[in-house]
Amino acid sequence: MAKRTSPIDDGLRDIGLEIGQIVRYLGSSDKRYREGVVLRLERDGSVGLRDDRGRARAITVERIEVRVVGPRGGEQWLPLTDTGGGFQLGLF
Repeated sequence: MAKRTSPIDDGLRDIGLEIGQIVRYLGSSDKRYREGVVLRLERDGSVGLRDDRGRARAITVERIEVRVVGPRGGEQWLPLTDTGGGFQLGLF
């Protein structure tokens, strides 16, 4: 029997995500952004999400945006590939 890895150490932290984090992704059919909750990192490198209807999705990292809250409380969505594995505001 193969040992299953814990969902905590499946590589999400390496790309700057956490389980339960709300992200948005670009839909394939209508090209609109939809929100989803991060579940896991898939074997092919995509991110496993749960959408607003409860359906499981496997979305590539290039199509995911992360919500960043600024110092005054304003929200901004940034592509996950631009955050470089995590994001920290107010350095410069």
